[in-house]
Amino acid sequence: MPEQRSVLDKEELAQAEEMTGVKPSVIYEAIRAEGDHELSRSFGALWWSGVIAGVAISLSVVCMGFLQTVLPDAYWTPAVVSLGYPVGFLIVILGRMQLFTENTVTPILCLFFQPTRKNFFRTGRLWGIVFFANMTGCLLAAVALVFGRVVPDPQFASILTISQHYGSATATQHLAWGIPAGFLIASIVWILPRINTGGEVLAIIILTYMIGLGGLSHVVAGSTEVFVLVLHGDLSPLAAVGNVILPSFLGNALGGTGMFAALTYAQVREEV
Repeated sequence: MPEQRSVLDKEELAQAEEMTGVKPSVIYEAIRAEGDHELSRSFGALWWSGVIAGVAISLSVVCMGFLQTVLPDAYWTPAVVSLGYPVGFLIVILGRMQLFTENTVTPILCLFFQPTRKNFFRTGRLWGIVFFANMTGCLLAAVALVFGRVVPDPQFASILTISQHYGSATATQHLAWGIPAGFLIASIVWILPRINTGGEVLAIIILTYMIGLGGLSHVVAGSTEVFVLVLHGDLSPLAAVGNVILPSFLGNALGGTGMFAALTYAQVREEV
């Protein structure tokens, strides 16, 4: 059977190549290469990037408080208030800061590719540094909000109201709600390499807005709310860690690593 040749010229073939979707294996390799770079970064670089990420992502609850202050108490109010939730994520993700929930995917793909003892150690080191750095940044932001009075009293009262709602959920609820939140953040990591800057902004806004609107549990963004409650005297440190932070941590890890990273690796395993 004779070989069929394209009737397109070189310029048209080049245009067709540009319009062809990026293969999942190419996306995987881009994220794996980035993860390998992150695993090799120094303690100081990871730590300070994680601290500033914790401070920056606290702007999510701050901006939600700003919106709630000026809006009436109506059934549609939460939908508008949740528009403030993506603010911190935009700063952190576009600024390429270290966020724990992003790292439930990026270095894990390296570990799936080469499950060696060295990579297990490197991944654990990265998770430990970034998580505690994020918590430190969130605590600093909470101290500034409660004791520094960096926002006016009406806005702080709204932030406190939002935080009390978050802190009232049980450990089981935070664990369950953390799974879809981790999956959504992991999906951002997966799709960003194939879209331009304008598309990045839209993707981050839509997916993180869904986390805020759905009242899902994000261990880093939620920790600022928890620390605000602790410092204000409305929640004990033990309850903050045991009922909110640890369950959210596990839920985000299950959603990001246990589900999203494992499933995406499964689809490209034979190709890579």
